[in-house]
Amino acid sequence: MASSDTPGSPGTPNGPGGRWSDLERPPLVAAALRRALVRPGGLWTELDVVLATGSTNTDLVARATAGAPEGVVLIAEEQTAGRGRLDRAWTAPPRSGLFFSVLLRPGAAGVPAERWGWLPLLAGVATAGALSRTAGVDTALKWPNDLLVTVDGQERKFGGILAERTGDAVVVGVGLNVSLRAEELPVPTAGSLALAGAAHTDRDPLLRAVLRSIEEWYGEWRRFEGDPGPCGLQETYAAGCATLGRRVRAELPGGGERVGEAVAIDGDGRLVLATEGGVQEPVSAGDIVHLRPAS
Repeated sequence: MASSDTPGSPGTPNGPGGRWSDLERPPLVAAALRRALVRPGGLWTELDVVLATGSTNTDLVARATAGAPEGVVLIAEEQTAGRGRLDRAWTAPPRSGLFFSVLLRPGAAGVPAERWGWLPLLAGVATAGALSRTAGVDTALKWPNDLLVTVDGQERKFGGILAERTGDAVVVGVGLNVSLRAEELPVPTAGSLALAGAAHTDRDPLLRAVLRSIEEWYGEWRRFEGDPGPCGLQETYAAGCATLGRRVRAELPGGGERVGEAVAIDGDGRLVLATEGGVQEPVSAGDIVHLRPAS
């Protein structure tokens, strides 16, 4: 698996699939990213860019199990077996998006394990905020792990987050459609920053902004031992969550469902539904298969 520090690539550099085969989508340069992001005392300790892999999450989970330190960042120019929640496939053309995973060990900072479920929501808040500022595109969060932009007046998913725990580590993966054109979308209802009218689609400054934002939010969250209230995470997530205030249907394993108005995100990161019976019922991300609008 070649690193993007080197000019090598499957095939020839300028041929189909080569690093410079699409000049509108230049490759990321690992050395430049390391100089900008890896520093003494900072969260990010290692950073690698690979041309292609099956899944950055799968690779980083293996490295975490082998004892890799907190702060490792693994970025792929292309994922051939990218995964979302519940192993749903995530595919995109090479260099058309940002596909990366980070290794965190929150327990070492005294964060109790019952609060680690906030990490994908934290990554969502950090990513949405960074992209709104850097790309100039209004972004929103769909509970529990999707990022939305508006394309042609409609909300569309352009990103997703997947967190996986292995021992005392949590690997958080982020996948974002950056420059995808309409004809490249995996489904017509998907979106990208480009289709949403982003001011630019240069992945280097976008990635730097997202990783710096994750570092800032993670540091503040750890400072309060993972309590989402005092660090502002719970309030900020709710403010940016497009799910709240809408009537939704949570589809459960086995065919069951919960229907109600999404009214809050509780202290455990669960979505609180106000049902027709007047009961407020929380549902967790692990409890549901899909969350859809209720007719």
